Amino acid sequence: MGQMEAGMKNEMFREEDMEGDDDESPPERQIVVGICAMVKKSKSKPMTQILERLCKFDYIDMVIFPEEVILEEPVENWPLCDCLISFHSKGFPLDKAVEYAKLRNPLLLNDLNMQYFIQDRREVYRILKEEGIDLPRYGVLNRDPDNPEECNLVEGEDHVEVNGEVFPKPFVEKPVCAEDHNVYIYYPSSAGGGSQRLFRKIGSRSSVYSPEASVRKTGSYIYEEFMPTDGTDVKVYTVGPDYAHAEARKSPALDGKVERDSEGKEIRYPVMLTAMEKLVARKVCLAFKQTVCGFDLLRANGHSYVCDVNGFSFVKNSMKYYDDCAKVLGNMVMRELAPQFHIPWSIPMEAEDIPIVPTTSGTMMELRCVIAIIRHGDRTPKQKMKMEVRHPLFFDLFEKHGGYKSGKLKLKKPKQLQEVLDIARLLLVELVQHNDCEIEEKKSKLEQLKTVLEMYGHFSGINRKVQLTYLRNGQPKASSEEEDCKKDGPSLLLVLKWGGRADACRPGSG
Repeated sequence: MGQMEAGMKNEMFREEDMEGDDDESPPERQIVVGICAMVKKSKSKPMTQILERLCKFDYIDMVIFPEEVILEEPVENWPLCDCLISFHSKGFPLDKAVEYAKLRNPLLLNDLNMQYFIQDRREVYRILKEEGIDLPRYGVLNRDPDNPEECNLVEGEDHVEVNGEVFPKPFVEKPVCAEDHNVYIYYPSSAGGGSQRLFRKIGSRSSVYSPEASVRKTGSYIYEEFMPTDGTDVKVYTVGPDYAHAEARKSPALDGKVERDSEGKEIRYPVMLTAMEKLVARKVCLAFKQTVCGFDLLRANGHSYVCDVNGFSFVKNSMKYYDDCAKVLGNMVMRELAPQFHIPWSIPMEAEDIPIVPTTSGTMMELRCVIAIIRHGDRTPKQKMKMEVRHPLFFDLFEKHGGYKSGKLKLKKPKQLQEVLDIARLLLVELVQHNDCEIEEKKSKLEQLKTVLEMYGHFSGINRKVQLTYLRNGQPKASSEEEDCKKDGPSLLLVLKWGGRADACRPGSG
């Protein structure tokens, strides 16, 4: 519709709103988030779990682009959306996704043009190096497919020389194409020689040993020094620059056997990232412009090195991650799009934007606060004992000191505490003399009450006090057995507090 036509409709709406009998406002605009990916990815369990949680945002609707539409239809026929989540995988037409983004200009959570770079390990390593992120020492061997023998590679028994740089065995050989997972590790002759050949998991295997010790003679590769880890790889998953989830798995370079649980899922171990690793995660996320981004860390020699960036990746089988991911993504979408659609939404208190400040060790997350729990070393700990009482003597004491006015009573004065002690002594004597007496208070509790009040031989200071609270229907019971034994009628909850003596731990205080 033209601007004039739209303006006329708006004027008509305002007049109807003024003259109409009802006060109904027009329906609020929903934000449409589109998922453009191959069906294997868009209908995967992690994606399904996250989309179900995103749908709980009041102003967000989800639309999944059908795979046949993505592959066969021109981008003009693709569904409309305000925000696009799109990522490359095998068979995905990334060129068409880029064309769609130019046509519709949606908010992109994962930049599409940067996904071309992620498909080339040479570009990945170049970007990481430019960002100052630690990498294993590496060299790039580019071969002309028509003349594979013309290259800067010199191979020795226990080393290779790439462009004049020497890599002694063990070293790693990676195809420059990130979609090619046939990564080889070559061992020195002193360790038996040969190579470990890694590949995408097939059943329970992720690598096999080969006696072949010579490097591949066709194709372009990255050669890098082998990093001695503890036998695990760390997988990091970002959701925006300020959220990173990390897991460790058994390294495929060990024996090639995949560790699986009783349900057949690969075993992952939770990992706590260091402050520097969190900063690396932030840098990777921002450098590649991928809100949702997975990458691999190698922990070796006291340092962490990034050895691969995978782009769009989700954690598997973590409900906490699904909750967090949906929350972060939903808040990002609302923060960016709510204002332009006039949607009443405010940024939650737990905003994802954590200030980054320069320090002597580089840029780090700002320390917001320090919470400390500190107690004096020269004081005894404060202690507490609770008991329910029903004896008339306690009710008389409660009434005497005005407890019924507020339903609560605090007894701190020596005379008041002496009255409580006298009641405890009297009830204990009656329990000893009359085994069948109707004293409901537990003997052990009364003995503890008597012992605490008799401590130190006198009442002084503020190191003891008794609180009485009126319970109209008695104290609720924790179990069905206690419920069966519960007595009707009111009772008093007696709370005895003691300890915190300032001189108890000093030398010579006894």
